[in-house]
Amino acid sequence: MDPKKREKAHHKMMREIEDDARDTGTWTGRSRFSDSTMAAMAAVQRHLFVDDDIQIAAYVNRPQRIGHGQTISQPYIVALMTDFLDLTGSEKVLEIGTGSGYQAAVLAEVLKQGRVFTIEIVEPLAKMAAKRLRELDYDNVTVRHGDGYKGWPEEAPFDAVIVTAAPETIPEALVEQLKPGGRMIVPIGRAHDRQTLTLVRKDAAGQVTVDKVLPVAFVPMVKDRN
Repeated sequence: MDPKKREKAHHKMMREIEDDARDTGTWTGRSRFSDSTMAAMAAVQRHLFVDDDIQIAAYVNRPQRIGHGQTISQPYIVALMTDFLDLTGSEKVLEIGTGSGYQAAVLAEVLKQGRVFTIEIVEPLAKMAAKRLRELDYDNVTVRHGDGYKGWPEEAPFDAVIVTAAPETIPEALVEQLKPGGRMIVPIGRAHDRQTLTLVRKDAAGQVTVDKVLPVAFVPMVKDRN
């Protein structure tokens, strides 16, 4: 795509994210996302995270296929989930479902003084994302190939957890690895059925509360069968 057309498409995507935030504000309670979230969405070049044959659709505000039955999430949803973590910039965040690395890159832009640990169960995607993020100088992101249901216990606890594929129930290991005072955003539900973006909060005493945010549609979260 011509660079000027790409820049125009990126600006259009940003306006659509703002519009979607306003339109869903009664559901989410957030009719406007933080400056840090929007700055990160503006900074990350989404066309670098999709295949060459769909470059023309890179900045369309919808999910795109990235192979292996996985998708790169809709930009509005990436912004929404990022915003719900309420990051200040120095946290340690666990992401489940690296995919192409786009969400990890957005988190890395917010976490200038923090770190992202991201797990992908599909090994070719994990390798590709790690290479891409390294080439783009996101040196505050560490990628692992593994089972997201197990989390990353040796790096726990985490200030925040973000899950970009849908388990049927909230994975207990991820709740355990969440720091007191932390929060997790995760879509819950069966594949091809009703799913709900869900906010999980753990208070200072370790008590957990769960709130429904928005109906969504994600690929299922896959377990390691070995």
